[in-house]
Amino acid sequence: MSNRPLDLLDNAKGKRIIVKLKNNRQISGVLRALDIHLNMWIDDAEVVEEDKTTKYGKVLVRGDSVIFASPAE
Repeated sequence: MSNRPLDLLDNAKGKRIIVKLKNNRQISGVLRALDIHLNMWIDDAEVVEEDKTTKYGKVLVRGDSVIFASPAE
């Protein structure tokens, strides 16, 4: 097992993650796939903006908009 951050996210496939975006939104959902640019495909996505939560289902998050991503354990 490697200690690289991308390996941590790669091991989180199929599990719930939290992603904080540059526009102050936070997305949580099940990580389906990601690439080396940190583009992420997320299922059952919920977007939290201030006190409002919106369910989107499947979303694609562009890696250049990500501040951080973490398994939600």
